[in-house]
Amino acid sequence: MKTAPSNDAGRPPLVATERVAPPKLANRLTRLKRLGEFAALVGTWLALLLIFGALSPNFLTPQTLGALANRVPALVVVSVGMTLVLIIGGIDLSVGSLLGLAGAVLGVAMVDWHWPLWAAGPLCLLLALGLGGINGFLSVRLEIPSFIVTLGMLEIARGLAYLVTHSQTKYIGPRVEGLSRPLAGLGLSPAFFLAILVVAAGQIVLARTLFGRNLVAIGSNERAVRLAGVDTAPAKIAVFALVGLLTGLGSLFYTSRLGSSDPNAGIGMELSAIAAVVIGGTSLMGGRGSVVSSFLGVLIIATLDSGLAQVGANEPTKRVVTGSVIIIAVVLDAWRRRLAGQGFPLWQRLVGKKMSLAG
Repeated sequence: MKTAPSNDAGRPPLVATERVAPPKLANRLTRLKRLGEFAALVGTWLALLLIFGALSPNFLTPQTLGALANRVPALVVVSVGMTLVLIIGGIDLSVGSLLGLAGAVLGVAMVDWHWPLWAAGPLCLLLALGLGGINGFLSVRLEIPSFIVTLGMLEIARGLAYLVTHSQTKYIGPRVEGLSRPLAGLGLSPAFFLAILVVAAGQIVLARTLFGRNLVAIGSNERAVRLAGVDTAPAKIAVFALVGLLTGLGSLFYTSRLGSSDPNAGIGMELSAIAAVVIGGTSLMGGRGSVVSSFLGVLIIATLDSGLAQVGANEPTKRVVTGSVIIIAVVLDAWRRRLAGQGFPLWQRLVGKKMSLAG
């Protein structure tokens, strides 16, 4: 006599699983997390303003804050480009030297060749755009790490800046100073407002366009993007060219503020841009970043520099403080990525770990 098979025959064993956040809730938690990070950046900047305002009575004055705002446009536009290149998992160490070279060409064109600004400016932009494109082509098409390519371009561009100007400063004067001269009644320069427009455009491109979403996807998992049938090379080359173009714009702002073309201009600019972008929350590993947050990072760096100068800190002290802030930002980024790998720990604590029966 045969016995009927048990109802449990063929049923898979019990499996312990963890509840995960539903997609809508996951997206909502991600937005809340990003909003919290943005609020933290704003809070940090405001705290610095209040601290230095308490330490120096002349810090929180319209004149000081206006001067701070009018000093950052060059770093702002370079940081927008650096944000994009870090998001795709690359890096550009040549931006400081490109800024110096573009400014040198601008000075030679206006002083030695007697070109007007409307003709010399586009030449400056096209030169920086072309050299940025060369960085991208060599890095992407020849599969050379962008760190190496842009490090070489750093030396080439700085050497060309010295050769073009014969290592001499070109004094341009009022013909170029209009971009950085504060507007009457506002105290802010046209360069500052143009930099804000660049930030807004960069954020829109990154968050609202297919090109921007592709950049984030490339930085997150380039191999998966390629398997999906998307050629990543054009977008990556375009990003390096865009960094060059924005660096050229930064050289216009920088030269305008000085009223002269200095072949030493932009030394250390690459480190300041990377610092601002990292403080703003862009991951050095790629796949994550925000142009607006990078702008806040620039404000934090500029406020630190100006505030420390106001309270009498010397240059070595300023370097120590800025370097410490960069390290803290990198540590926070690593901690954030580690938490991201654990899913949504807050959700898991709320719902708890439960058993589910398969079948």
